[in-house]
Amino acid sequence: MVDVLSQNEIDALLAALSSGEMDAEELKKEEVQKKIRSYDFKRAVRFSKDHIRSLTRVHENFARFLTTYFSAQLRTFVQISVVQVEQLPYDEFIRSIPKMTILNIFEAEPLEGRMVLEVHPNVAFAMLDRLLGGAGSAPSKIGSLTEIETIIMEKIFSRALESLQEAWKTVIDLHPRLEALETNPQFMQIVSPNETIALISLSTKIGDTTGMINLCIPHVVIEPIMPRLSVHHWFVSQKKTRAPEEVEMLEQRVSKARLPVIAELGYSHISVQEFLNLAVGDVIALHKHTDDGLEVKVGDKVKFVAVPGTVRDKMAIQIHEIVSEGVEESDDE
Repeated sequence: MVDVLSQNEIDALLAALSSGEMDAEELKKEEVQKKIRSYDFKRAVRFSKDHIRSLTRVHENFARFLTTYFSAQLRTFVQISVVQVEQLPYDEFIRSIPKMTILNIFEAEPLEGRMVLEVHPNVAFAMLDRLLGGAGSAPSKIGSLTEIETIIMEKIFSRALESLQEAWKTVIDLHPRLEALETNPQFMQIVSPNETIALISLSTKIGDTTGMINLCIPHVVIEPIMPRLSVHHWFVSQKKTRAPEEVEMLEQRVSKARLPVIAELGYSHISVQEFLNLAVGDVIALHKHTDDGLEVKVGDKVKFVAVPGTVRDKMAIQIHEIVSEGVEESDDE
């Protein structure tokens, strides 16, 4: 991992080079000699930078869907955004969350294994307060959930998982299903402690209450679809052509669509007084001559030019010209 210097560290380094405390040539030698990088086997790198970028894109959509969903349910200001996507051991994730929190354990077919949507108590109880008619503020002391509160939270977070299904549609068609709702992380063991997970942290603001929503996805769960998280797969899936069955079905549906076809003889502008004084035998002059073709409109666009006539004593038109659209003009002047 490349270390990124802060602005203060950059200024201090430039000042040391300017004053002569540090020599640029010595720094170059140290850089050449330093070829060893430490590796922590307890923090196995299972997700590449490409995978992290793809997960970030997917869950930015998830954050937008969640914002829309909670705004509609709570009828108050809600803002959710992705803060970071990182990989770490499952045990480290468990130790980083509060002892009393809301843990939504769920499965998402066709993936095998369980994932967790952890909601900070401030956020969860603010939602609960809002749903029960309050202003949406978190209590000063967080206690255990009652049966009614548990049922309400299970319902709202079970439906929130539908947003996860929408966000992952570009990668795979998931079917999330809430399995259980826990409040003590010590009782939740979905994978081994050393298993690498992808942790998606979402900054959440509900009214004046702020907190975090964390989505824990074990590597072993999404390992079968890891190739789909590569940039190459995204580009290939965008270029994928429709199957012949889909094209045939689309053509059948389009062929059954009804559109109005109108042959316009012409138009004219007269005043209201002239219209009121019209009598049998009066002639209204149209905007075109009798030898001009009729404009045939499909919908509201002119598509053909035709001439009027009769067929078996019924009025008819004969198409003489097809009106082309989007013809590029010549560059020659």
